[in-house]
Amino acid sequence: MTRTKAVAWAGGVCYLLVVGLLVGGAPRASGTVHGVGALLAVSLLADVVRRMPLPALAMALFGSTAVVVGPPSSGHEGRAASYQGQFLSYLAVDLVLGFIVATCVRRASIVAVAVTFAAQVLVIGVFAHGDGLAVNEVIALLALAASCMAGLLSRERRAHAVALRAQEVAEAVTAERLRIARELHDMVAHSIGIIAIQAGVGGRVIQTQPAQAREALRAIEATSRETLSGLRRTLVSLRQADRGDTASERSPLAPSPGLADVERLAAATAGAGVRVDVRRSGKQRPVPADIDLSAYRIVQEALANVVRHAGTGRCRVAVDYGDEELSVEVVDDGRGAADNSSAHGFGIIGMRERAGLLGGHLSAGPRPEGGFRVAARLPLPAPIAVPVETR
Repeated sequence: MTRTKAVAWAGGVCYLLVVGLLVGGAPRASGTVHGVGALLAVSLLADVVRRMPLPALAMALFGSTAVVVGPPSSGHEGRAASYQGQFLSYLAVDLVLGFIVATCVRRASIVAVAVTFAAQVLVIGVFAHGDGLAVNEVIALLALAASCMAGLLSRERRAHAVALRAQEVAEAVTAERLRIARELHDMVAHSIGIIAIQAGVGGRVIQTQPAQAREALRAIEATSRETLSGLRRTLVSLRQADRGDTASERSPLAPSPGLADVERLAAATAGAGVRVDVRRSGKQRPVPADIDLSAYRIVQEALANVVRHAGTGRCRVAVDYGDEELSVEVVDDGRGAADNSSAHGFGIIGMRERAGLLGGHLSAGPRPEGGFRVAARLPLPAPIAVPVETR
């Protein structure tokens, strides 16, 4: 930090030396030459402006004033050139002032504008005469106003960019919270439903049918272990993301479930007393991971609702691999809309959100012939055409 400040101050000293050379070393040069020289010399204050804006403004104001009050050329043409030199030299001050208005706090900007305005009006008013006085004053005021407006626009644009970034961060946090909530709901709700049913079955038959009670306890154990494993994967992933671990430092995690696991999900649901008939159609092929996971979660949540609310012993899951979209359908012949308890939960809402995030559509409702139907259509990305070389 000390070295960078020393470099900045060295630039400031060089600027003052150049101004001294312009004023003392070239007294016969025109005011235009002095003004252009002062305008170019302000580039030496770049580091000072970035690190210490107000001292940089003081240096630029001192140097430009020294150029203005320096020995002017004689004659009418010399005085006209001197007027032009007054305008050009104070352009350097206006550049620094614009940076201050854009970056410094409001109070410092107001003080800088007031001091610069007073100094320019006073010096030009004293050293300009006749028609040149009004012209130089108007030009100086217009240049000062333009620099202030540019600084204000830059400040507003930067503030708007900061607000947009903050909004993007807030939206990303909200989206991530919703994603985690959906994952936990879909993961836990299905398993808890199966565990509750198996526990009820085991409790009723433990005295009369010990073998069936043991099967129910085994199903509870298997489902609980699977759910705990999924929760552990989610929590480990969140902890690693919070620590900012790199991919190479992360422990290997089990892959996310997908449509290939629907049969295993159907077997677990059958253990809860609902037989699932899984049907696949179309050309089966790998689909993107986000679509694969969302389709699986939709099926999982729909089966959980069948177990909890349908009051039926069977349902059907249909997976259709179309050319442009993946269709998933879960149909049962249970009570349909007679039990509205599922309508007040988050299951159907979560399924709709999953489909909507992928640009798809989900419909859920009772069937005219009885039962309930959940159908989701998830668009698939277009296949990449591989050019065939011909000889």
